Amino acid sequence: MSHLVQISILPHRLEDEEHILDKVFEKVKLGMDDVQKWNIRKRSIDARQKKVKYNLQIEIWEKGEEITSREIYKIQDVSEAKEVAIIGAGPAGLYAALRAIEGGMKPIIYERGKDVRSRRRDLAAINKNHIVNPESNYCFGEGGAGTYSDGKLYTRSKKRGNVLKALEWFVDFGATPDILIDAHPHIGTNKLPQIITSMRETIEKAGGQVHFSSKMTDIRHENKQITGIQINDGEWLTYDNVILATGHSARDIFYLLHKRGIKVQAKPFAIGVRIEHQQELIDQIQYHGDDQNPYLPPASYSLVEQVDGMGVYSFCMCPGGIIAPCATDTDEVVTNGWSPSKRNNPYANSGIVVSVSPEDLPNYSPEDPFVSLNFQKQVEHDCWVAAGKTQNVPAQRMIDFVEGKTSTDLPKTSYFPGLTSVDLNKILPELLATRLSAAFLAFGKKMKGYYTNEAILHAPESRTSSPVQIPRDPFTMEHIEIKGLYPCAEGAGYAGGIISAAIDGINCMDRVIVKNQIF
Repeated sequence: MSHLVQISILPHRLEDEEHILDKVFEKVKLGMDDVQKWNIRKRSIDARQKKVKYNLQIEIWEKGEEITSREIYKIQDVSEAKEVAIIGAGPAGLYAALRAIEGGMKPIIYERGKDVRSRRRDLAAINKNHIVNPESNYCFGEGGAGTYSDGKLYTRSKKRGNVLKALEWFVDFGATPDILIDAHPHIGTNKLPQIITSMRETIEKAGGQVHFSSKMTDIRHENKQITGIQINDGEWLTYDNVILATGHSARDIFYLLHKRGIKVQAKPFAIGVRIEHQQELIDQIQYHGDDQNPYLPPASYSLVEQVDGMGVYSFCMCPGGIIAPCATDTDEVVTNGWSPSKRNNPYANSGIVVSVSPEDLPNYSPEDPFVSLNFQKQVEHDCWVAAGKTQNVPAQRMIDFVEGKTSTDLPKTSYFPGLTSVDLNKILPELLATRLSAAFLAFGKKMKGYYTNEAILHAPESRTSSPVQIPRDPFTMEHIEIKGLYPCAEGAGYAGGIISAAIDGINCMDRVIVKNQIF
């Protein structure tokens, strides 16, 4: 049986194996002659004190101890197996398909967007020409929103499923093994497309199918059982098991379900702005002035504050990152952030969002499943109008925002389409603007230097999570009223990131496999 040893080292010692082992042997009564193998199990930066350190968990095996290795993902031929429909090729849909193959079922994925390569042209059209393709954009297409929005793999959802398995599958399809040991694993937008493509090719090699530009336009159920779906308004396709993994931005799915008598309901969500600082400043703040240390990565931060009964917090913080235009329709503007694998851009960005419950909204009615969605849509539309009905974003310097002054000028930021200077206090609803202002003042006290007029707010950051939930049974994971329909991951209101969505996809498929007695 292996031993786990916790040690701390200075950053410049991270690749000094002799120093690391000396630290280990200070804690266990062993020497190099007693050890047959060792590796780093977990790695995290500890910047709480002035002297920044790495915390390492070291796993060591003594000579004579058995060392077991995991099996990489294996496929089997499922071309003639029982079929299961999966709507959406994001993390949840892809992982559900991989689990289906592992469990002996044939996955048929229907994705409204395009494959990775074709999708790039539509992303370029948004950035350069302000043209939004409602079916192919940063949210819709192969790999879902995660493909071009960073690849952060950190999750707090440790109890929802096998996090390690989800990470290991990423490694099996091309991710660096470092994601298995880093406390906040990250792949990078530049590397994710190849990994996603490899997953899809594996699904097809096993006999599964992936259909692009294939939007679910209708769904049918009889006697509280799913019976079929319609793709692109075509012929009805018969399925008795459908995993609905459409993502948090597939609003038409919510309306379709409601129209077909399938219960949906409003849920809490978060909305605010995306803020950008110079990465150099964040490094200086977080590393206590040791920002030129070549052994330290670009620094991140995590902030939270309670303001007038609502939480305000940082979301999807991207060191060395870029702010991207993530609208999914022609009359809205939306921001999100991502980083390449090296996180080597000069800017640091993060969503700063306010937690909003349906009951907080002015038009709240317990009978209205779309009250949160309507609020989200209105903010996005208002920001689009304020920015001249283009994919420019309304923007403002941070201190100007708090003081209610329109910024007379704006510096260059990473947001490629462009900025329009406005007073966001006149664009954002009061319940957001007042709480954001108070939170920025509080964040400036927590991180000295964070509150600066060199920081630029881009509005809105609105797609943090789904504003609608598709309710499901916690045990069967089927819709609470419709058998055979499995609301899955972010689009159904049950996940909040790549890994938690992937895990939810696995868990939903597990229930399908058990239900069909396939092992």
